[in-house]
Amino acid sequence: MRFSANLGFLYTDLSLPDAVKAAKDGGFDAVECHFPYDTPPEDLQAALDKTGLQMLALNTWPGHRDAGDFGLAALPDRAEEARAEIGRAVDFAAATGITFIHVMAGLTDGGHAAEDQFRANLDHACDLASAHGMTVLIEPINTRDVPGYHLSGTDHAEEILTALDRPELKIMFDCYHMQIMQGDLAASIERLLPMIGHIQIAAAHDRGEPDTGEIDYAWLMSHLERLGFDGYVGAEYKPRKTTVEGLGWLNRFRG
Repeated sequence: MRFSANLGFLYTDLSLPDAVKAAKDGGFDAVECHFPYDTPPEDLQAALDKTGLQMLALNTWPGHRDAGDFGLAALPDRAEEARAEIGRAVDFAAATGITFIHVMAGLTDGGHAAEDQFRANLDHACDLASAHGMTVLIEPINTRDVPGYHLSGTDHAEEILTALDRPELKIMFDCYHMQIMQGDLAASIERLLPMIGHIQIAAAHDRGEPDTGEIDYAWLMSHLERLGFDGYVGAEYKPRKTTVEGLGWLNRFRG
């Protein structure tokens, strides 16, 4: 099994290029991030070239974070801003070899207007991504941590993928979020595997290192291998102490 360090939560005391190097030193096989836009793409690319790691994924900019924004793509009154941020994400990804673009939906009332806007913006994102061989991801996020997030379950994500029928569009299956929302992770992953583009892990319920808590990740990693999953598993957890102190799980899960 190959593991990717999510630099949105890991090695956050370092600049993004230095965090890439730290992830390599820590034994990770790849990296991913949330919002790399303050880092010049050439600086990030230099760090990736030096370490030989690939940056797998980034998120679209969520909007005005200080005002509580958590994504823009499903907000009918901010369609122009959402599309500009999708374009910026694709451009940054193209400059750094990133293959996954997570389009963040945002907080909505769950109504038809929000859903229609989300699907229209995803279709647009797929148009842009297809020109670069990229994959657009949508991630169901639990409503305990993010009340009102437009996409909170895999059934909804599956409906969107089926309706849009775009090969560029896949599900980002975050085990932490889906344990909270629906459980039965092994069966869900097995059923949805053709629709899943990326998988992420963290302990439930505290979102710490994935070696404690409700989910037996050592077993789940073996299950993924039995299913033939050949992608990377993203370590998107919040270290309980420091990133380095909490890395004991990595070699155990890989073995």
